Amino acid sequence: MRSPSTRHRRLASVLFTAALLPTLSVGSPARADTPAVPGIDFTDGFGLSQVADATEVHSSTDFTITVTTPEVAGPHRIRIFLPSGYADDPDRRWPVTYFLHGGGGNVDDAAAAPALHSDAMITVVPDGGLKGWYADWYMQNTAEGAANWETFHLEQVVPFIDANLRTLPDRGHRAVTGLSMGGSGALHYAQARPDLFGHTASLSGGIDFSMATFRAAVLATELNLPGAWCALSTSSGQGCPTYGPYVDSDAVFGSPYAVLGADHRWNAYDPAAPANLSTFENTQVTLYTGNQGLIDANTASAAHTVKNRLDQLGIPGRLVDYGNGASLSPRCDGSHTYSCWGPAYADYIPRLEAAFEAATKN
Repeated sequence: MRSPSTRHRRLASVLFTAALLPTLSVGSPARADTPAVPGIDFTDGFGLSQVADATEVHSSTDFTITVTTPEVAGPHRIRIFLPSGYADDPDRRWPVTYFLHGGGGNVDDAAAAPALHSDAMITVVPDGGLKGWYADWYMQNTAEGAANWETFHLEQVVPFIDANLRTLPDRGHRAVTGLSMGGSGALHYAQARPDLFGHTASLSGGIDFSMATFRAAVLATELNLPGAWCALSTSSGQGCPTYGPYVDSDAVFGSPYAVLGADHRWNAYDPAAPANLSTFENTQVTLYTGNQGLIDANTASAAHTVKNRLDQLGIPGRLVDYGNGASLSPRCDGSHTYSCWGPAYADYIPRLEAAFEAATKN
């Protein structure tokens, strides 16, 4: 493995190496005594194998299964919220929303946004890794091992859920949403597979990969530099994150430098690229961001860039820049935290539920 160049370290060491992570991570609860989900028998398939005796049952409508796949090294958890009426009507099928957590987070972060546990839809929260960036990595021989996150989610988790739960398996009834690192993943997945997703939302997302600050954020997670920054910060009151083992600075997207096209993988992924945004012609797009603090000042800039480009393409999109948070919630200060994302989802989910209902009537 190559040592990171001085240029890589300098870029990744900018102050923005807070690196788009939630400042609150909800810890994993202890596994319940019941090893299986009442009334639901998941069957392996699509390259996924369940880990025996690893199911966590939080309630009859909130549980976590653990799977393995050759696409991503190690076991990975998938948390699932069912609507309260799921068991009452065995003939009813439901819309599905996929929630993608942020960098340094995990599937239990979804509990910090209660609106995600809706009575009108199924919510699926797949593990996205500490620094997976919702991509199939350029390098597969790092300390992380196999890291085909996009393939895992789109070609395995989605059909696995449709096969095992009573879903409405069409794009009009399927959404992908995420925050921070997951915000970029949500837009990218909706762009990569418009046949799967008719709705997408990014909250404080790193969604413009032409910005050096977002490329720096990716490099910082690869080199696990944010933890060092956090340890020196007096403003962090909730502990310092870890992004797992050090990996090569080109591991996820290759070289970030625009020299002779070396950064072509970054450009191909870039959710803000006009060619990628053009795939949203028939997709409902929603963006939320604050503008306070170093991170959300950048996510606000990226969100406005995406909205302006959508406007130029004649594609509808909804942008909620809640600024300092006063217009969103008394708990929100416009920063990169669940105190803003929770209220943002409380605003978004009823709108998504209405869109799902409209799709059912059409």
